[in-house]
Amino acid sequence: MIRYFGIKEGQFYQPEFLREAHWILIGPPWVEGEIQQLAEKLDIAPDYLTDPLDIEERARYEKYEEARSIILHTPVINETEKENDPIFITIPLGIVFTQGKIITLCAHESPILEKFADMKVRGFDPRNERLFALQIFEQNVLMFLEYLKKLNLRRSLIEEELYNSSRSEELKNLLRIEKSLVYFVNSLSANELLKIKVRRTDLLGIKDNEDLSIFFEDIIVDNNQAREVAQLYTNILNGTMEAYTSIISNNLNKFVNRLTVITITLLFPALIAGFFGMNVPIPFGLGDNKFAFFLIVFISILFSLGITWFFRKKEMI
Repeated sequence: MIRYFGIKEGQFYQPEFLREAHWILIGPPWVEGEIQQLAEKLDIAPDYLTDPLDIEERARYEKYEEARSIILHTPVINETEKENDPIFITIPLGIVFTQGKIITLCAHESPILEKFADMKVRGFDPRNERLFALQIFEQNVLMFLEYLKKLNLRRSLIEEELYNSSRSEELKNLLRIEKSLVYFVNSLSANELLKIKVRRTDLLGIKDNEDLSIFFEDIIVDNNQAREVAQLYTNILNGTMEAYTSIISNNLNKFVNRLTVITITLLFPALIAGFFGMNVPIPFGLGDNKFAFFLIVFISILFSLGITWFFRKKEMI
């Protein structure tokens, strides 16, 4: 679906015609052939509008005579229902500058672009393409930080549950968080390199504008901090999972040791009872002794206590 946005008499509105639009938002649901038709109207290569829709597209920028294009990675909620998939993934978000208009497009519904469409970003003006692009960069970093807080909170809750139980369900959830953080670290690193290249080549034409240059520098710093936070959470999670894996393995070893001790402890009474239960004469004159049964039981208990004491001394139980 293609939506047009513009400013008329100081009011933000959605015009019906392309020529009146300052900002063109492309996103789902999709209509067959609409992107190709828009590319023909704007006289640009269709690749400008189709490349950002490839989920595997890398963060990059292109600059030609007819248009400039920036593709960065943005976080979205993973809509798949598989239990081992990450909670959040990152997908490309495209920004195209052509004929005094700015085009944004994403393969999934982007909460960042919807904030702009709902006029929830302070100082937003689609006619100022340079500031608009920087604001998209800024909101993208803020979205990463917001999702990172949610992941860290979820990790803390799962850890509290793991203190009381060691179910595989909690470990699976930690694995989903770890996969999400891997996406975030890689995407934030790619975005940071992209922004540094954009600043160095002055793709947005803000070199002579001190306010926008400072704003861009702050965005790069914030992106770097978000990447470090994501890496920190990843390291914490890796250490947590390794610790819990060791704890579970240690608990399993203790459980097996206790079962082994119990088995050996019960083996001697069964062995003694088996000897005296054979259809042969009982030695030591116990065959006619009315206390023979109690004596055998006492001997069995004595052996069991002795074995238990031995294992306790060896700190095996």
